[in-house]
Amino acid sequence: MVRIDSGSAEETERIGAILGTLLGPGDFVALRGELGAGKTMFAKGVAKGMGVGGATPVVSPTYTLLNIHSGRIPLYHFDLYRLCGDDDVIELGFVDYFSGDGVSLVEWPERLSSELPEGRLEVSLSYLGDTGRRVEMQPISPRFEKIVTEFLRVYKKG
Repeated sequence: MVRIDSGSAEETERIGAILGTLLGPGDFVALRGELGAGKTMFAKGVAKGMGVGGATPVVSPTYTLLNIHSGRIPLYHFDLYRLCGDDDVIELGFVDYFSGDGVSLVEWPERLSSELPEGRLEVSLSYLGDTGRRVEMQPISPRFEKIVTEFLRVYKKG
């Protein structure tokens, strides 16, 4: 597991942007954290790293459940907070996106159980004071172990 302490929203976004440059088709990122922990700032960074233009605002899809952003590949940004479980996800057809042609960034992945992909990157955000956040990345597959290794190389370069 990798732990990075961010001192600001901008730094949290930068961490996400570095990760976004490394993600590819079919990648699944499980984004965990309390309300206000920085998941949306992190998602904005991922979108930026994937080449999503600034004209498209990246906001949490709490009420729409899914926002699709166009970049070098599609970014499927899910917020499953309002769902009850796998049945809702299957009924809405979300599972089809999880191994599709883009990246699935899923807030509140605990709403999934049997539909949570085996190969994924677990990202958890937690509070460190008013503006600080802790970002923890746990790769769950050899592919994501390589991504996290490359992330650390790029992040440390500054």
